[in-house]
Amino acid sequence: MRLAAWGPPCLLFAVVLGLWQAGVLHVLFGLREFQLPYPLQIAQAVGERADVLWRDAALYTAPEAATGLMLGGLAGFACAVLFASVPFLQRGGLPIAASLNSIPIIAISPIAVLWLGFGQPSKVAVVALMVFAPMVVNAFKGLYSIDPQSLELMTSLAATPREVFWKLRLPHSLPYVFTALKVGTTLSMIGAIVAEFFNAQRGLGVTLSNNIQVAKMPSAWAAIVVAALVGLALYGLVSLVERTLIPQHGKR
Repeated sequence: MRLAAWGPPCLLFAVVLGLWQAGVLHVLFGLREFQLPYPLQIAQAVGERADVLWRDAALYTAPEAATGLMLGGLAGFACAVLFASVPFLQRGGLPIAASLNSIPIIAISPIAVLWLGFGQPSKVAVVALMVFAPMVVNAFKGLYSIDPQSLELMTSLAATPREVFWKLRLPHSLPYVFTALKVGTTLSMIGAIVAEFFNAQRGLGVTLSNNIQVAKMPSAWAAIVVAALVGLALYGLVSLVERTLIPQHGKR
């Protein structure tokens, strides 16, 4: 079963790498080697700078992404609960929360640095803001779109609002919450990398920016590869928690 699921993506990835290494992509898109280094050059750069790249990932970028994902997810879920419970807040606050997703990250990052300083809190804040809006929208949908018959059954059994929340609304919302968290893993890495472009001292974003400025593209792509691996690890961790809490949904 796993071979059937992972076989086609791995095969396609290997084909793309082969065509890339053979220079087909360079010819197809009219690129030169300094614009798009070959996979073996990138792999060599990863090996040569592995200690620096993984230290930056482990000490800076990954903690910023993971912490921002948790804070943004918790804040978004809390707001979704409020919106699902209070009709006035739902009508007034939900559109505002959803509109936050349209704010460009490139504009938020300098403001976060101005407010919170040059350290990691400003990067975490950027990530949390990016994760917040998708969580609000998805969690609210899961909490609010309850089967009327199930809700009527709970009411007929004299269930309190707290019991309705814990036994009906929360279990129904979990698949939506984990969908938002999976989307958030990608957004969190993007947010952390971009936030590090602005007045950060260390991190994969700093390494990426510095190497692009001096045209060391293999090293820049090495930072991208490590960031992608960190993102996949974060996605895998969220999926593991999902399979633990809701096994049937996690296997889809």
